[in-house]
Amino acid sequence: MRENIVKISPRYCETDQMGIIHHANYLIYMEQGRVSWLNDLGFSYKQMEESGVLLPVYHIDIKYKKSSRFGDDLTVITRLRKVPSTKVEFDYEIKNSEGEICATAHLILVFTDAKTFRPMRPLKDFVEKCKDLF
Repeated sequence: MRENIVKISPRYCETDQMGIIHHANYLIYMEQGRVSWLNDLGFSYKQMEESGVLLPVYHIDIKYKKSSRFGDDLTVITRLRKVPSTKVEFDYEIKNSEGEICATAHLILVFTDAKTFRPMRPLKDFVEKCKDLF
């Protein structure tokens, strides 16, 4: 299964008064992982949008397991769960500097026509490249 690894150094402004990374930032870190995953596959959000394809979030399930703090270098692991249909599913792990899992997540995006905002089939080239990963 195809995975991508991104290293992130959280900024001080992403923490609360106790120096703990605010939980909402994990969504941003996962997006960074997903954008990097797409780029490694040879696609980008910009290219997809220019082709009339949007990828809004349909569902996200996050489990917070351990707090991460300012000064922790985080690792975001993004994995494609299965070959896309009208939706694409990713699994994530966010680990701290010691390799401990701070959060896991499952995310579903829906391929959407930019003009009609209706679900659509994914780009054929995208599906073919994803099939090669399994």
